[in-house]
Amino acid sequence: MTIKIKTSEEIEKLRVAGQLAANVLDMIAPHMKPGASTGELNQLMHDYMTNELEVVPATLNYHGFPASSCISINQVVCHGIPDFNKKLKKGDIVNIDVTVIKDGYHGDTSMMFEIGEVKPFAHRLSQVARECLWLGIEQVKPNATLYDVAKAIQTHAEANNYSVVREYCGHGIGAEFHEEPQVLHYAAEELKDIVLKPGMVFTIEPMINLGKADVKLLPDNWTVVTKDRKLSAQWEHTLAVTEDGYEIFTMRQGETPFLPE
Repeated sequence: MTIKIKTSEEIEKLRVAGQLAANVLDMIAPHMKPGASTGELNQLMHDYMTNELEVVPATLNYHGFPASSCISINQVVCHGIPDFNKKLKKGDIVNIDVTVIKDGYHGDTSMMFEIGEVKPFAHRLSQVARECLWLGIEQVKPNATLYDVAKAIQTHAEANNYSVVREYCGHGIGAEFHEEPQVLHYAAEELKDIVLKPGMVFTIEPMINLGKADVKLLPDNWTVVTKDRKLSAQWEHTLAVTEDGYEIFTMRQGETPFLPE
């Protein structure tokens, strides 16, 4: 496994790309309402990315993916395909995942939205998934390992009686969308061998399920759902290992660390 250590010039490009990706989520937030179709939301983000931010939507045509964002509702774990016939409803929890390319470098981020008033158990799942992300981020510093990150995530999820998806994970990122290392969100022994060094850049993006961890791929070959059809939630940031900790590239306006009380 070759993990690329980014130069200061590359870090700056990733910082810019990450901030632009965060801007897309800030832009779409006011449109996340009952009755909006996922196709319309995707079109708004596509137009904003290409016309205003002047970035390339990384997911569009990536291995054939047909849209500029992934929009995953309720039991959809990840890679939901936007559709003009699919409308948001009150009570839905929705993940929007966007990746932009600016000057050849990628920024990748996702967040959950609650549509109208959601059931308390759905809100709680989303909040704990967000806490899992931040507990993982807090482990990032030189000489820590990806095992430390995964253990923090898995421990918190399971303490709340949730499960962690194992088939999909975070990843190194840079000039390529997906680079080494694979950032698993459960405490796999092999992660102990991946020691963090300044200049590593990767995503942390735990997918946390209300029920069991098992997932299945739908016939469209993209959409991943929970096998038991129970809810799933995911939050994602892109970050770099620094000399004394981490720097997050994809912080949204007004966002602060979200850790358990």
